[in-house]
Amino acid sequence: MIAAKKHGAARIPEGKQRDVAELKEMLGRMRSAVLTDYRGLSVEQLESLRASLRREGIDYVVVKNTLARRASEEAGIAALSPQLVGPTALAISYDDLSAPARVLVEYARSNRRLEMVRGGIAEGTILSPAEVRQLADLPSRDVLLAQLLGVLEAPMSQLVGLLEAPVRDLVGLLEAKQAA
Repeated sequence: MIAAKKHGAARIPEGKQRDVAELKEMLGRMRSAVLTDYRGLSVEQLESLRASLRREGIDYVVVKNTLARRASEEAGIAALSPQLVGPTALAISYDDLSAPARVLVEYARSNRRLEMVRGGIAEGTILSPAEVRQLADLPSRDVLLAQLLGVLEAPMSQLVGLLEAPVRDLVGLLEAKQAA
């Protein structure tokens, strides 16, 4: 059944309209997404990749480029369209900005499929394949928070050490005096 809604000159079947709306919603709430070319992967490899992504809370969706273009335009990220060429799958993260890049680049390296990553988007900024690889090298959000906490904690620990030093020295002097 063909719906009455038009996009450009072509009519979109109702089922595909739902697909576009669902993808638009996913793109609207994502923090980042990486576009991949899944050609040449066996079913087992694809399932292994999907499992790795799922463990990180990442959706991996095989999309038709025309529907992905429409969804990205409706989501306000039409600049993604030039990367939608050939068989395309999107790895979409809603929490960790670098997670899809990290998982996909690691998978591509371990399976000698470096051309697999086609590009991406991170918080509205379109990324080239090289920029996706740079994003993959960033530590995860949890690691970055732990590093920040360590940086913030260090001056306080030093201050406590400086404040305790005179008391510690006095105690050492008193113990030495008592022993003598």
